[in-house]
Parts: sequence; C-alpha cells; structure tokens
Amino acid sequence: MKVILFGPPGAGKGTQAAFLCDRYDIPHISTGELLRAAIAGATPLGERVRGIMAAGRLVDDATVIELVQSRLAADDCRRGFLFDGFPRTMPQAEALHAAGVAVDWVLEIQVPADLVVDRISGRRVHPASGRIYHVKYDPPKRPDIDDATGEALVQRPDDHESTVRDRLRVYQEQTGPLASFYRELANRAATRDERPHIRYGVIDGSQDVPAVQAAIADLIGRPSPS
Repeated sequence: MKVILFGPPGAGKGTQAAFLCDRYDIPHISTGELLRAAIAGATPLGERVRGIMAAGRLVDDATVIELVQSRLAADDCRRGFLFDGFPRTMPQAEALHAAGVAVDWVLEIQVPADLVVDRISGRRVHPASGRIYHVKYDPPKRPDIDDATGEALVQRPDDHESTVRDRLRVYQEQTGPLASFYRELANRAATRDERPHIRYGVIDGSQDVPAVQAAIADLIGRPSPS
C-alpha cells in the first residue's frame, strides 16, 4: 500500500500514520528524517544536502525527490510506504509524479478550522516532562497544574490561537492546489478506465480516533497477503 496522507495541524495525522504503517506493514517516510540520514551517511547526495543546508538554503525539490527515490529502493518499501507531510507544495507533487513514483491512495483528513483551533489552543504542557493536557478534553486535576509534580503548566507559543490560525492559512494555501491536483489524477485514471494506480479519499477527522481509523480501513480495504 502506497499512501500520501495530509491534513491540517491538529488533524491527528501522526496517530493515523502510525495506524496505517502498522496495519499495512509499511514504513513511515519523513523528508526531515531523509535529510538527516543522508547527511549522517556522508554519501555524495548527503554531502550535497549538507552543503545546501550549511549555506542556509532550502533543499531544492529535485534533490528531495532524489532522496525519496533512493529511500523507496530499500527493501522495507517492498510492500509500500506512507508519506506524511510530503509532498507539501505543488512543485513537489508535480516532481514526484514526473519521477514516476506510483501511489495507491491520497488520503486527506479534513477537520473544521474552529475545531483545529479548539484542539490545539487548549493544550497545556509540563515543560520538564513533556506531559500534555487539554483544558477541555484531558484537563489536569487542578487548572494549569501538573498532576504529578504540582508545577505550573504552560501554553506553548505555537499553540496560541493566532499562531494556529496563521498555520491553518498557510496550510490551506499550500494544500488547496494539491487536493485539486491529486483529485484530477484520480478522476483521469477512473475516466479512462486505466488500471487504478491512484485514488483520492477524504476522511472526517472531527470524529474520535477509533472512528477515524475505522473510516480509513473501510475506505482502503484489508492488507494484501504477504
């Protein structure tokens, strides 16, 4: 199973990515991890990446696609893979498609903006341990106090409502064209009665975690036999 998973911050992508990777026995591929591994491996490609990053530049899409293709050649990708947060932009999506990287499913987890804000802005963190609470869904026994230590909880800057709404705006600007691009690819394959190589599915991410998992499983089916 070859999957691209995307959705706004607060949609639960990490939880669902872990579910999909476990269910289908596929690796979770992160471009950030690919970049770090390439640099650590000191390969020619890694040295190129190191030079780009040392110069303070963003790694270009062609280099990222080269890293991805190299990763997909590994044995653990024989049964498939899951991209979470990649491609992030239209040039990346077009480059991935042009490189001939086949995908079975593009899954978009949709969550209303106000619910995303509610989920993220309600988080409170115990800085020393990293324990996370939520003022509504998982509150501490005493408001803004860590249950275990009695120390104060904080709201991280990235969790402030204004920051969350800005992140959502950027996400929508980037993801709107991606959704249209992959829907068109899926529709084109279906209209021409081609062998299905890509399908597009939308999941209601406002449900609880088990319901979202059940919806994904119903949509894309059972794992294939080994």
